[in-house]
Amino acid sequence: MSLISDLFGKSPFGPLVEHSKTVHECVELIQPLLEALIREDYEEIHFLQDKISELEYQADCIKHEVREQLSKRYFMPVDKIELERFVRRQDKVADMVQDFAVILMIRNTKLHPSLHDQFFAFINQIFQVTGLLLNAAVEFQNLAEVSFSGAEARVVLSLLQGIGEEEWKADRLARTLSKSIYKLEGEEETLNIIFYEKMLLALGNIANQAENAGDILRTILVQQ
Repeated sequence: MSLISDLFGKSPFGPLVEHSKTVHECVELIQPLLEALIREDYEEIHFLQDKISELEYQADCIKHEVREQLSKRYFMPVDKIELERFVRRQDKVADMVQDFAVILMIRNTKLHPSLHDQFFAFINQIFQVTGLLLNAAVEFQNLAEVSFSGAEARVVLSLLQGIGEEEWKADRLARTLSKSIYKLEGEEETLNIIFYEKMLLALGNIANQAENAGDILRTILVQQ
């Protein structure tokens, strides 16, 4: 039994999905952060940043668990290196959320009212990207039971294609929002405009990292 256990080991796909869920919990705190900024509730921003830091730590622990299980398995239905790349890339999504929270925390800045709706729209679009990534990760676990083929594989590939489409929409919103930010020159303090642009870049990186993680899953599937 020990030899079989050494050869096949414990499946890493369950922890992989747990990692995806924990990362998505981080993403779900972006909107409360923006709401706190608009209320100028900087104490709440500090609280949410601490919560994100805790979730990021949990994600790191799960990431190490996945790596440990991968190292113990001699036989895997997919490329172990690619699977580790996926977990590492997905981990960067949580890192980018943390970066966004830190940006809000380091300076008590008022967000110009004309930008409120656009930032919320941008965040909602980021949710579309990361939500599809979570769904794809869950379905990817199910694919392990059917040898990564058939109709189930096509469903996951469709989800992964959707990630790219939704990230493209996020890019368009980001460009529009960036133009709105720089239209405030002369009306807003220069430091505030720099702050808004930092917010925008951090949020954009979340969507970019999610798309990159999805691309790795797609690579794994097409190699089967």
